[in-house]
Amino acid sequence: MNLKIAIIIGGFIIGILGCKTKERIMNNKVEKSTYPETKKTSTEDDYFGTVIKDPYRWLEDEKSIDTRNWVDSQIKFTEDYFSKIPFRDSIKNRLERLVDYEKFGVPRFKNGKYYMFKNSGLQNQSVFYEVDSTGKNIKVILDPNTFSQDGTKALSTISFSHDGKYLGYMVAESGADWNTAYIMDLKTGKVLKDSVKWIKFSGLSWYKDGFFYSRYPESKDAELSTKNTNHKLFYHKLGSSQRADMIWYEDNEHPNRNIYARTSEDERYLILNQVESTSGNSFSFINLQQKKLAESQIISDFKSDFNFIANIDDNLFILTNRDAPNKKIIKIDTKKLNEKDWSVIVRESEDPIQSVKLISDKLIVTYLHNAFSLVKVFDLNGKFLKELSLPGIGTVSAISGDRNSKNAFLMFSSFLFPSSVYTFNTDELKLKLFKRPKLDFDPEKFTTVQKWYKSKDGTKIPMFITYKKGLNLDGKNPALLYGYGGFDISITPSFSASRLLFLEKNGIYAVANIRGGGEFGEKWHKAGTLENKQNVFDDFIAAAEYLIDNKYTSPDYLAIEGRSNGGLLIGATLLQRPELFAVALPEVGVLDMLRYHKFTIGWAWAGDYGRSDKKEQFEYLIKYSPVHNVKKAKYPATLVITADHDDRVVPAHSFKFISELQSKQDWNKPVLIRIDKKSGHGAGKPLNKIIEELTDIYSFIFYNMNIDY
Repeated sequence: MNLKIAIIIGGFIIGILGCKTKERIMNNKVEKSTYPETKKTSTEDDYFGTVIKDPYRWLEDEKSIDTRNWVDSQIKFTEDYFSKIPFRDSIKNRLERLVDYEKFGVPRFKNGKYYMFKNSGLQNQSVFYEVDSTGKNIKVILDPNTFSQDGTKALSTISFSHDGKYLGYMVAESGADWNTAYIMDLKTGKVLKDSVKWIKFSGLSWYKDGFFYSRYPESKDAELSTKNTNHKLFYHKLGSSQRADMIWYEDNEHPNRNIYARTSEDERYLILNQVESTSGNSFSFINLQQKKLAESQIISDFKSDFNFIANIDDNLFILTNRDAPNKKIIKIDTKKLNEKDWSVIVRESEDPIQSVKLISDKLIVTYLHNAFSLVKVFDLNGKFLKELSLPGIGTVSAISGDRNSKNAFLMFSSFLFPSSVYTFNTDELKLKLFKRPKLDFDPEKFTTVQKWYKSKDGTKIPMFITYKKGLNLDGKNPALLYGYGGFDISITPSFSASRLLFLEKNGIYAVANIRGGGEFGEKWHKAGTLENKQNVFDDFIAAAEYLIDNKYTSPDYLAIEGRSNGGLLIGATLLQRPELFAVALPEVGVLDMLRYHKFTIGWAWAGDYGRSDKKEQFEYLIKYSPVHNVKKAKYPATLVITADHDDRVVPAHSFKFISELQSKQDWNKPVLIRIDKKSGHGAGKPLNKIIEELTDIYSFIFYNMNIDY
């Protein structure tokens, strides 16, 4: 797992359900005096001569009795509110029917066998099967639904040994990022006695009769909020105790650097990356075939991204943005490490490269063109061979294949196209449908258009808008606008079954590809970071204004949503332009921009945000930090969402933000917090909890748009 994954929302993009109101019949108001009481303290900090009050600092201690009592009182208040919504059960029933269809992952080929994740419909967690060449089940390999009765233990990562004899897998509890690794003998199906704990932000990289992994020191006192430092690389030999695991790499001089390792398929090389933010890394390797295992450094300035693709003998194929903001593929001979000796295999183009797979003797390269996928195929010398003909405008989310086989698989989806698997031969390069879910839904009745609008500074921004064909654009349609805008993450077309009822009932779903993301390469990303972060909020506000000005919707029917970094987006936007929105949904958001770096992995996000302990960065952070910019005003109905086991964006962000909102909301639109117990940032959440969360979100939106369902 790379550090960028540590910021990704790891959740789901949702649409809303909707229909036009018949009459305004619901009492959805909340008087300020009825909110649970939240005490204030005199805590304050001096930032370069500016004193900033922090009256809710005590809520950062998630284990204190006061915080636990406050959490319980907020949960009860929110549950009481939802219990009064007359159509909540109807929405939940409809959601269960919508998501009850077969889902599957892209097949993997290993040691002459195919493996595949599948979910029969309403299973809390997908099951890992051995399948035949047509995708039919042969036997269950791993069923995460047996890990715990309530489904809150989830399978987070799997890794085959290179010879295909063993399967390493990691299990996370209650959505936390901490993992425990286990090993299965694939021939016997038995789980070995090996158990490796306290793994975080790491995969399992196999070498001989064991694997490499990275972990932080054990932290049992405040494991969900303690700052994560001193990441170290270990090697575990099968059959041994974790206490005997050997440290292979550590950097005690730089505790705020994480180390990631990957072994090459032929086990010739151990590739090492160090990172200190979400952009840029060092890149080095160890030749595991040499008697003296000395590290060979290729790049160490942390100014560019270097991602290992594969090796052929002594040549390393690497994807990098070194002197190429949209990325290029280079080849480095391990015997000639000087930069002047690097070979460019696939040059940078106007479309940024998203991923590369070396399958058989071909480079399968996925690009983004105007925020949707293109797949081009090159030979190993960089000669362009063909562009794959995809089913439409959408997203290629995964490609799998084996170096020794010409058969490969590809996963494709769009706003109207459910995630489907295609197979192709690397010689013929023609897609053939392998598996597609069966849903009671006719995509021909709907359309997705891409519109371009101007932001505050004149920059043109694209936005996907999905709705029913022939819809009357009279400004009275319920709409949901989604955004992210950070960490070089691209928000591309995706399918959500829960969105179907919304579309069928004249709803509009919009995704704005705002700056800060990676839709147009590194320049687009940098234009939404550090002192440029306000561009992100301006882009999103301009998207809302476009939808309103062009009669897609109006402020009475417009909801906005974002998760994680997108939660920051929603928090800042609802404060800056509250009159534009009926409903706001900041979910698991980064909301205290002065203290985010003091918890778990937050320090690594400074490349995008900056830090409050630097004067020039404090001066722009304080201008938009949601916790510090709540004024007495009329804010839209707001549902802040978090979880008690979120150890990526700690729930204190949401606790402090909702406390400010509840104390300063200047009318009777509700401002509530939904705190999910035994859940984390989003990854691994069981389906029953997802349905419960979606039910509350949709109910809240309907109720506060005065729409009867």
